[in-house]
Amino acid sequence: MLISAILLFAITAVGGLILASKVLGGKFASWTISLLHASAGAAGLILLIIEAIHGTGGSRVTASLALLIMAALGGFYLASYHIREKIAPKGFVIIHASLAVIGFLILLTVLLGI
Repeated sequence: MLISAILLFAITAVGGLILASKVLGGKFASWTISLLHASAGAAGLILLIIEAIHGTGGSRVTASLALLIMAALGGFYLASYHIREKIAPKGFVIIHASLAVIGFLILLTVLLGI
């Protein structure tokens, strides 16, 4: 289940890079990519929550989950801009991405046994 979550987050990250490049370039992001980004991220979070409930991976899974939940909450805030057809604040996009990347990297350490 951990590998599936990591793969979903990797797909989410690719979409996030595309979305962030648009927003940081001052352009409106694609709805299709936004919805795929959110869906893959949500599916990854569900798998990670199940993993955390089972207790596998220890505190690093919990830390990763906490960071990714914070990133998801930030994603809802960014989506509110998208719904209003406004370009999201660049600083908040960077914070959202940073939380997600750190959470993802921590999750990778669990898989790689580092």
